Amino acid sequence: MTDASPDRSRSHPRASGDGFSLAKLLLEGRAFFALIAIIIVFSLLSPYYFSVANFLTMASHVAIFGILAVGMLLVILNGGIDLSVGSTLGFSGVIAGFLMQGVQLTALGVILYPPVWVVAVLVCVLGALVGLVNGVLIAWLKVPAFVATLGMLYVVRGAALLMTNGLTYNDLGGKPELGNTGFEWLGFNRLLDIPVGVLVMAVIALIGSIILNRTAFGRWLYASGGNERAAELSGVPVKRVQVSVYMLSGICASVAGLILSSELTSAGPTAGTSYELTAIAAVVIGGAALTGGRGNIRGTLVGAFVIGFLSDGLVIIGVSAYWQTVFTGAVIVLAVLLNAIQYRRRVKLPSSAGSPPTSPQKDKAQTADPALEKTAG
Repeated sequence: MTDASPDRSRSHPRASGDGFSLAKLLLEGRAFFALIAIIIVFSLLSPYYFSVANFLTMASHVAIFGILAVGMLLVILNGGIDLSVGSTLGFSGVIAGFLMQGVQLTALGVILYPPVWVVAVLVCVLGALVGLVNGVLIAWLKVPAFVATLGMLYVVRGAALLMTNGLTYNDLGGKPELGNTGFEWLGFNRLLDIPVGVLVMAVIALIGSIILNRTAFGRWLYASGGNERAAELSGVPVKRVQVSVYMLSGICASVAGLILSSELTSAGPTAGTSYELTAIAAVVIGGAALTGGRGNIRGTLVGAFVIGFLSDGLVIIGVSAYWQTVFTGAVIVLAVLLNAIQYRRRVKLPSSAGSPPTSPQKDKAQTADPALEKTAG
């Protein structure tokens, strides 16, 4: 019995981390390989797909979903979900449109036309407030994340419809004599020939990556998502982290709403419908675990590009919009299936190497411990 264990570990070099596994490489890099495959296939099917101009155009479409997905990743890493981001995006656009049309102060007999930067700041504050309500409901009042954010989805969407009476704010370009021009800058301008929306997405992704990898907050987030109880006992401010991630998700939704309204130069109360599902899909395709504690910004952005490039490619080759929905849904289901296979393999690896099997909950606790040790150090 004593000699059998070494022999078993030697006969399974891959289980102990030795050797090269093509299956493991393909599984862990599936989102990137899927993106490459999409580009190759659609480039062969259409002569208009593979060009710098088209890639930049598709990237500007991806930017909105990518920004939403970064905020959604933070929430999912914490073990939560935010179904209100699509409504927050639409409501943010409506608020921006309302402010750009002028705020009438009847008592003073004046109409205020705030500059664009003031509009952007106020809209981001609004997104943070929506996230704050979500966070308080979930962290302090113990309402399940699905229920709390689903309720806010309807509340925020209803508020947008009430404000506009179901109509759309048009012509958000502003007027020079009023000092409120420049709203279209986010949607139409380019820096170094790159759409501003894409650059905004890159900046948000970079900030998010620094937060997750270089700050105590990032370590707290991974720890609380991996095992909330263990993190709380170790001194992690779990409730504060929960509230913060929902506020950050709300801010990302507001920024995406500003970019979308700027691209359209209009703001409607139904904008962003079902965008929360696309954001969740991008996070899942990028390899994050819906149970929390696993995922990164890089994978999430690749997931967003997979969805965006697939959808735009289907449009270019003339596939029906109904089939686009079917293909996107199939990609999401496949991504969830591959995630389950990947994380199941990680749980089973110690058992195949001769050590006792571990439960998923115990595996999460082990994931959380290094993060807590870094924080303590």
